[in-house]
Amino acid sequence: MTSIQNGTSSHLETAESVTEGHPDKLCDQISDAILDAILDQDPLGRVACETVTTTGLIVVLGEITTNCYVDIPEIVRNTVRDVGYVDNEYGFDYKTCGVMVAITEQSPDIAAGVDTAIEVRESTDSGVIDTIGAGDQGIMVGYACNETTDLMPLPISLAHQLTRNLAELRKSKELPYLRPDGKSQVVVEYEGGNPIRVDSITIAAQHDPDVPREKIETDLRKLLVPKVIPTELLDSDTRYYINVSGRFVVGGPMGDAGLTGRKIIVDSYGPGYNHGGGAFSGKDPTKVDRSGAYAARYVAKNIVSAGLADKCEVKIAYVIGMSTPVSVDIETYGTETVSTDQIKRLVKENFDLRPGAIIRDLDLQRPIYKPLAAYGHFGRSDLSVPWEKIDKADILRDQAVNDL
Repeated sequence: MTSIQNGTSSHLETAESVTEGHPDKLCDQISDAILDAILDQDPLGRVACETVTTTGLIVVLGEITTNCYVDIPEIVRNTVRDVGYVDNEYGFDYKTCGVMVAITEQSPDIAAGVDTAIEVRESTDSGVIDTIGAGDQGIMVGYACNETTDLMPLPISLAHQLTRNLAELRKSKELPYLRPDGKSQVVVEYEGGNPIRVDSITIAAQHDPDVPREKIETDLRKLLVPKVIPTELLDSDTRYYINVSGRFVVGGPMGDAGLTGRKIIVDSYGPGYNHGGGAFSGKDPTKVDRSGAYAARYVAKNIVSAGLADKCEVKIAYVIGMSTPVSVDIETYGTETVSTDQIKRLVKENFDLRPGAIIRDLDLQRPIYKPLAAYGHFGRSDLSVPWEKIDKADILRDQAVNDL
């Protein structure tokens, strides 16, 4: 990771993505579909929803506290249908899969700390504004860089575009033999800290049993790769690995068990970058695993957009039941245009990173999460998610200039 960030040498950086039909991503989408359904009726609902799947079975479990009713089995089946498991020949389909639900309410011990932060409970100021506490301890990481227009690392950006377009070739029936499961992996060569070429492209596409591997490779190199990979990044040495196992008919929950939160690196920035460890899907925004990570990305993206650094990582640490972060760290890997101390001060003055403030400022208590459960939570120019806004970039830039 060090050589990736400081750009001292030539190196390779790799990232992968999976389609919405991958069993882990299916579980993420189910968990977030349930969250969205609850937030649509009860914006204050508390949700920590996990999903697991295997051949013929989906189990939803976790802790949910809400004043509304949602039909969880129906949400599960609709999500499976929307993903594309509509034919029992796939070995798994929305009509025949079993659905089990094991849901309890949120622990009262956790609820007490979230409902009223310790700073409020211990305050002697009768006029203090009530605020929620963090739903757990943890370190949340956000990142941004100027490698792409979305300020995301190039490898993860290309990997997500490959899987999204692979799914679109299936849904549009341009390649009707494709099935819902699939993966991609992209290796990018860097020199002096900048991406210069794509070294290899790996694609695994689930397919009907009567389609030869050679046809799949020909079709995807013709119809998929040119849509995604800029020609200037390809050369005669770029390697292609398309369905190299020879056959990918059995996939989805029939091929592998799936579980919510098992693709956290796919969800964020790729393996070359830090991650706090907490998953996003199935969690309402009082869980700082989710809201804190979104806020960290928001801060990092505005710093880079303001021109204060070419690369920026933001780490925010929370303690359960407390609203104020115990630490906020900014790393710019030597790419800063003003001092890091100045950047830290600007962040402190312009971003309120208490969970309640994050929820308010990013308007997180609404049903926006299911579309994020596949193809990444960051750099989503296809979605109007608030943590991708750069509305504070001009403010940061102006204040930095005025400080000089």
